Amino acid sequence: MDITIIIPNYNGKPYLKTCLESVRMQSHIQEVILVDNGSTDGSAEFIQKNYPEFKLIQNETNLGFAAAVNQGIRASQTGYIFLLNSDVELEHNCTTTLRECIKRDDKIFAVSARMVQYQDRGKMDDAGDEYTIIGWTKRRGYGKPRENYDQPREVFSACGGAALYRRSILEEIGLFDEQFFAYLEDVDLSYRARIHGYTCWYCPGAVVYHVGSATSGGRYNQFKVPISARNNVYLPYKNMPWPQLLVNLFFLLAGFFIKYLFFLRQGYGKLYLQGLEEGWHSLNEIDKVEFERKNWKNYFKIEWLLIKNTLLYFF
Repeated sequence: MDITIIIPNYNGKPYLKTCLESVRMQSHIQEVILVDNGSTDGSAEFIQKNYPEFKLIQNETNLGFAAAVNQGIRASQTGYIFLLNSDVELEHNCTTTLRECIKRDDKIFAVSARMVQYQDRGKMDDAGDEYTIIGWTKRRGYGKPRENYDQPREVFSACGGAALYRRSILEEIGLFDEQFFAYLEDVDLSYRARIHGYTCWYCPGAVVYHVGSATSGGRYNQFKVPISARNNVYLPYKNMPWPQLLVNLFFLLAGFFIKYLFFLRQGYGKLYLQGLEEGWHSLNEIDKVEFERKNWKNYFKIEWLLIKNTLLYFF
């Protein structure tokens, strides 16, 4: 009984029954904490009526994904934290398998479940996330046959939609950065873990069926595009020491420009630029990760990963 499941929710009532019924079947669970971010669809009332054994934290307004998750972590006490989206369904052995995976090595910070598309269960949704030298993230396996992702492997970042985290390392490196509000906060957290010499893994035996963008309005929308663009500025600025940032600046700018052209064709070019501008003008609000000499080798390992992931992205 050493796992706490934390589920942030915002107007996700249509998906809660499927999610919470599958949560009830899991093992090694001490507590389930739902953090409702000011939902207006009756989510809180539904949880209170049908799942009184679960702890419910209610916020009056939407504080963001990162803040809600942090509330849940601070209210928990277990050695492991299983972070879960509300629009998912878990196979019965999901937590047991994740727990076995993370306990293989004390240096493993987080393990990412095999996220499969809810509507098309032959296709992947996410097999862990990768980060590149041009500032792009990649959902491994998205849209590809699920049988192609049967092997466990190290990934740059665990996907916060269904990932098990080690509390002791969270206490060392800090919780999710609430300045991000939503999107890329999981990559930022895993980046910090890597700076300290920890790793993240993909665990294919732990299966989660994911609706995807159920409460945000789709893969690209007026809410997500500017926030993601802003956070794409925050992420390298926060985690790269100045010499590394200068070395990578050309590649980052090139990545931003290509993304702008992409969103321009999608009709979101102006919103993307607004997000970049907001990120640039609010960098003074971001706490950079302090460079420590003991971690210098880890920065070189990260740089190699960024280069390798970029090559794999295009080839």
